[in-house]
Amino acid sequence: MKTHRIQINTKTKKYSIFIGSKLISKINKILSTQKLSFSKILIVIDKNIPSKFKSKLIKNLKSGVKKTYIFNANERNKNQRNVDLIQNILFKNRFNRDDCLIAFGGGITGDVVGYCASSYKRGIKFINIPTTLLSQVDSSIGGKTGINNSYGKNLIGSFYQPDLVVSDIDILKSLNSREVICGYAEILKSSLLDSFKKFKYLEKNFNDIINLKQPFIGNAILNSCNLKKKIVQKDEMEKKLRKVLNLGHTFAHAYESHLGFSNKLNHGEAVIIGINNALEFSNRHKLMKNKTYSLIKNHIDKIPLNKNFKQLFKAKDINKIISFMKSDKKNNSKNVNIILIQNFGRIKINYQIKQNALRKFLISELKKKYL
Repeated sequence: MKTHRIQINTKTKKYSIFIGSKLISKINKILSTQKLSFSKILIVIDKNIPSKFKSKLIKNLKSGVKKTYIFNANERNKNQRNVDLIQNILFKNRFNRDDCLIAFGGGITGDVVGYCASSYKRGIKFINIPTTLLSQVDSSIGGKTGINNSYGKNLIGSFYQPDLVVSDIDILKSLNSREVICGYAEILKSSLLDSFKKFKYLEKNFNDIINLKQPFIGNAILNSCNLKKKIVQKDEMEKKLRKVLNLGHTFAHAYESHLGFSNKLNHGEAVIIGINNALEFSNRHKLMKNKTYSLIKNHIDKIPLNKNFKQLFKAKDINKIISFMKSDKKNNSKNVNIILIQNFGRIKINYQIKQNALRKFLISELKKKYL
């Protein structure tokens, strides 16, 4: 895949996203073209990344004195303790605001390192090198950073745009099928937010995309990134339009939180369930045409999800799930705010649902689908 450059221009920062093959080997050249150089660099590396990619990045990164920290990236480690561990390295090595933190990993690594960068001395240089499909199509773009706590997912964080994003698609070949499906969740979401044309592209090329074949996976990544660029540039701080990107996520974050951020349910898998919930709710309340519902439903049903979801939840869990949904950062009333689908490219934000109605819906849905 040839290298593509997407320019992001927000009110707080302008930066580039590079997408293509063999970009880790070209990292020094990319930094030079972007006029980025540093005296000190701390690279936080997801321990799950194959060693050949770790070595390649360290070898080809010529700028500055390099320190590395291996991070055991999982949702349970996406917490203040690990923020403190990373920032202590920065303090001990006397990093200043012109030095750089690099996230080399998936969405969890990017979220934690981005938050470290935003809060260390009120802001240090930050480069994101996403290594999962989900992070390349979604979480590395737009400046959302955050960590989890006992009250829910991503409830502590900041808006902090990176100085550079480098997405080397070659590293995607190291992912297992479960990680690919997690990334596909965000690709599907983007197509629903965008247009029927983008959705039909996924319909036509579904097998090639989930098998990471070119040019199909490359086009899917570019389509998702370009859509998110348009939305983030219009609404960087998620005042209104950007809320559409949370389609499925109010449900998803509650499920993840209730399960204690265990690997029983990864984020992308939870998003697919959440999108399905939003779809069913929209259809039940006649917010969409039956034909639109059937097209999306049939597509979701062919995604090869983990088959153990029926064991994840019980009816007694519903109240706790609703409690996590109420804690979602997008809520500002006693009701629960959810994002719903009306048509391709037409999303309803700020739909307020009362707790009793939500409880009835979730019990019917979870019994039907996942109990």
